[in-house]
Order: sequence, then structure tokens, then C-alpha cells
Amino acid sequence: MNDKRAPKIKKKKIALVAHDNKKRDLLEWVKFNREFLKKHELYATGTTGKLLTKEFDLKINYLQSGPLGGDLQVGAKISEGNIDLLIFFWDPLEPMPHDTDVKALLRISVVWNIPLACNRASADYIISSPLMHEKYERFLPDYEDYKERFKEKLSS
Repeated sequence: MNDKRAPKIKKKKIALVAHDNKKRDLLEWVKFNREFLKKHELYATGTTGKLLTKEFDLKINYLQSGPLGGDLQVGAKISEGNIDLLIFFWDPLEPMPHDTDVKALLRISVVWNIPLACNRASADYIISSPLMHEKYERFLPDYEDYKERFKEKLSS
């Protein structure tokens, strides 16, 4: 598989998602990093987005609530190249009715080589990276061979 490169961009498109038991953590993290986040384009799933708008002066692009398809919307935006970073504070100890959507979102982030932070520590490391403050050329996996093999399987 050959890699391509995404265009270099300085202003990042960041998705913010948090499970109910992790919303307080995300709100505290956003409060601490609000000035940094204002410089970027932000997306958030339903309740998380509403909480962020209510508590902070941030422009948020709203998606559906996670269980109603918001996680899938974030995943679709990632696969379309419209999300550069996923901050997803998920709760590994709480069973979710939409657990398959959560796993799909985590998987698609890896498939498309998107930086993914699952807790405050990883989010801190990612946004404090010098790469966050400059134009970054992300490697994009080239799935053309995979697509061709899939087409061949369908036609046989």
C-alpha cells in the first residue's frame, strides 16, 4: 500500500466527543485549552456540543447525538477527509447501547491516520505537539489496491 499526503493545513478541524461519564473531563479540558481551540474549526456530537456552547464562547458545528448517529457522522467526516483530529473521551468501563458505533469511530480514525485522543493526557500530548501549531502534511493511506481487489471479488 502506497501512502499519499493530505494537504498541509494550519487550522485544524477538530471533533470533540464525550460519553456521559466523561463530559465533565472534556469540559474541564476545553476550559483549560479554550484559546487554542478557538483558532480551529470545531465539531461536536449533540449533548457535548450544546454543553460546550453553553459554557464557553466557542463556535461549534453540531452533529447528532452519538447514539442517534453522531458518532457515525464524525466517522463519515473522517473518511471524507473533513476531520483532522478526534478528541473522544470515551468510557471504557460503561457499556454503551451504541458500542458498535463507538468501535467503528475508533477504527475509522486509525484507518485514515487521524490523531486520536481518548483521555485528557493523550489530548494534552497531541495539542502540545509542535505539529499542532504549524502546517502538517499527514500521510493518507492509499487504498486503491484494496478497492480494486474488492471490485474483482464483486464481479466474480
